[in-house]
Amino acid sequence: MNQTKQRHELLNHINAVSFAVVEAQLYLNTHPDDPDALAFFHKYLEERKIALKEYATYYGPLTIDSTASCDDRWKWVNEPWPWQEGGC
Repeated sequence: MNQTKQRHELLNHINAVSFAVVEAQLYLNTHPDDPDALAFFHKYLEERKIALKEYATYYGPLTIDSTASCDDRWKWVNEPWPWQEGGC
């Protein structure tokens, strides 16, 4: 599998788990005591953190909070932007 395909698959996974996290947050706003929803939220939040860290390792950080160290914090501005060739 080529690097571009792997990158897009990882981005798709990040988008999917991010969607799940946001939807769970919205549900938990009105159902804060639902243990199944809370477990769902924590599961996908952890998957999102792992995927963001993996993406940052291979392709650079997607968000300011997905870097491993403060030294790398601003390197994301050097990556291709979504509208540029090679961006998301």
